[in-house]
Amino acid sequence: MPPRGGSPLRSLKIAQLLKDKVHAVNITDGSRAVMKMCSLAMSKLLLENGIEPVMQISCRDRNKIALQSDILGANALGIQNILCITGDSVKAGDQQDAKAVHEFDSIRLLKQIQAFNKGIDPTFGELSDKKTFIFAGAAADPSCRNQKSLRNRMRKKKEAGASFIQTQMIMERENLLEFCETISKPLDIPVIAGVFLLKSYKNALFINKYVPGANIPENILNRLKNAEDPLKEGIQIAAEQARDFFDIANGIHLMAVKSEHLIPEILAKADLNQEY
Repeated sequence: MPPRGGSPLRSLKIAQLLKDKVHAVNITDGSRAVMKMCSLAMSKLLLENGIEPVMQISCRDRNKIALQSDILGANALGIQNILCITGDSVKAGDQQDAKAVHEFDSIRLLKQIQAFNKGIDPTFGELSDKKTFIFAGAAADPSCRNQKSLRNRMRKKKEAGASFIQTQMIMERENLLEFCETISKPLDIPVIAGVFLLKSYKNALFINKYVPGANIPENILNRLKNAEDPLKEGIQIAAEQARDFFDIANGIHLMAVKSEHLIPEILAKADLNQEY
């Protein structure tokens, strides 16, 4: 999570705790429509500190010219991994009078990266100074009830150039299993499964209410509600999911919002350090 301010020091300090324990670190781009330092700057700072970034780009806040510029800029700075997302509604954020742009959605953004990787200029036919080398990915929600729509979206994202899929948080292993077996494997696209650290029963209820697509089941809510130490229980739940999902998908994406320092403990409990 980039800082809500002009200094990157705290974010860099947290990222250093993950160095040599993970393959890459995701950098969010205005998640939940809340102002943060831009993902492009934070990604470059991580790269300079020896940490591989996955730079997220949201289509919500920029027109296509700005998005194109950011892609070219990322390539110039050596940032190769970009996760293309449409972006949360501004109504989810704390500046609800802001105007959303959404000239592109995630699929059109993927297509733009695919074109740049082929050296294609959107106006003049050919980029003047070589093609880009971006490894683009897309997001997915395996818990989506409309499986037909999910399958169609994944096919379109694959055709648009997505090289990997990073999922939203997953709380039911059956959803991940079905997604991998019936959608991602037939499309031959790797999946990084989302594991989210729940810090308390109250935290889980808040996420269920305010985070788009979240659906934390009753059994997990009860574990948190009845735990003597809810944070410790949340770490244990995340570790169990990480170990389980690692054997189903091609990797995992650990999300511990404002508690990233706990990720090494989750990895240790899941016995995944040796896997890396």
